[in-house]
Amino acid sequence: MYKERMIEKLDAAFSPKHLEVRDDSAQHAGHSGARPEGETHFHVTIEADAFEGLSRVAAQRLVYKALKLELEEHVHALSLKIMS
Repeated sequence: MYKERMIEKLDAAFSPKHLEVRDDSAQHAGHSGARPEGETHFHVTIEADAFEGLSRVAAQRLVYKALKLELEEHVHALSLKIMS
């Protein structure tokens, strides 16, 4: 559910050339923020022209803004690999 929502939002916001959203929740079982139902820890690899010329922090902020609701509702951790 959250993975699909994240993919839809990132596609809509950035029209990426490449997008991978990986659920790493199983690797964090028992850690802070982990839930038995999963979908709490994600890794996103995204390549989009929208990040061209931006600092790493500025690009991350755009992704966090696009996924604000997911981060507030359920997602505990999000690691990012951003490319332009």
